[in-house]
Amino acid sequence: MASGNFQTVFDEYSWEDVKNRIYSSTTIDVERSLRKSQKDINDFLVMLSPAAASYLETMAQEAQRLTQQRFGKTIQLYAPLYVSNECQNICTYCGFSMDNKIRRKTLSNTELLIEGMALKAMGIDHVLLVSGEANKIVDTPYYENAIKLLKTRFAQISIEVQPLDLEDYHTLRAAGCHTVLVYQETYHQEVYKQYHPKGKKSNFKYRLDTPDRIGQSGIHKMGLGVLLGLEDWRVDSFFSALHIDYLQRKYWQTKYSVSFPRLRPAQGIIEPNFIMEDRDLLQLICAYRLWNPDLEISVSTREREVFRNHIIAIAATTMSAASKTNPGGYVVDPQSLEQFEISDERSMEEIRSIIQKAGYDPVMKDWDQAYTGV
Repeated sequence: MASGNFQTVFDEYSWEDVKNRIYSSTTIDVERSLRKSQKDINDFLVMLSPAAASYLETMAQEAQRLTQQRFGKTIQLYAPLYVSNECQNICTYCGFSMDNKIRRKTLSNTELLIEGMALKAMGIDHVLLVSGEANKIVDTPYYENAIKLLKTRFAQISIEVQPLDLEDYHTLRAAGCHTVLVYQETYHQEVYKQYHPKGKKSNFKYRLDTPDRIGQSGIHKMGLGVLLGLEDWRVDSFFSALHIDYLQRKYWQTKYSVSFPRLRPAQGIIEPNFIMEDRDLLQLICAYRLWNPDLEISVSTREREVFRNHIIAIAATTMSAASKTNPGGYVVDPQSLEQFEISDERSMEEIRSIIQKAGYDPVMKDWDQAYTGV
């Protein structure tokens, strides 16, 4: 692929043009795309369309076949470990937003270990470190220290934190970071500032370039997605897939996953601008699988129990369970403010049992850092 970054690809597309293409797609277009054995980004666009909704059963059956063919009948389980709710951004949809008058907390070394051991006791071997975006409080040295503290106890450590510079990702990779998750939130550049009026996160282009920096650092896997509910989910999801398509071509040694966070209730946040029904989310997930059979698909506890139960046998490859979205939420400080409310509050054992009853194998560990020499 030519030099440059995703911005050069992104600039070739117009939000309104993509929207018009999606909503003008016909059943003829859908049937043509579904017949293709290998689908491209334009087929993904068609499968997002309202015209494709009536083909959902067909899409779900094919998604199930492709998922089992590529990933077998397994679901990897993980849990988030929130390390801090400090944040220097104002985001209109987040409970951690700087303008929310809440008690702030950042976990100490001892608290990190206590929370980590609580997850380990549940059988978790893949932990996702999550924090608010506060560069002066939870910075690269903090994350590096946290990874080093926990990496001897967990097979995989991933992070979902503020966008960082390239040298920071090099540092965290050397410390033992396996995966970095970063969400653009919305690719609608014209309204992005309305949702992020203050803080480093208001810099649309810096955030847009973040996956390029992750790819350049050689980190094993990265996860992308958009916050479903801010803008039209069909258009935002097209741009997210376009981003993944670009990254897979340029940083082909990196693995990729996609998540589907729907806007959930939290203190002081806006109501969703666009309501996404369960049927819409299923269509989106199936479209991703049909377009990209190798893509890992992650479904979090934001989703309701019934939806999570059914998606196991269709297209999911990774699921969180027993999640707490507040720093210290497992043991240290259960009453601290959550980033958002979860929908599926079942225990790890309950989730494992549901997966097994569906005929799938819940995987607590499927990769080891020993194989990388880290």
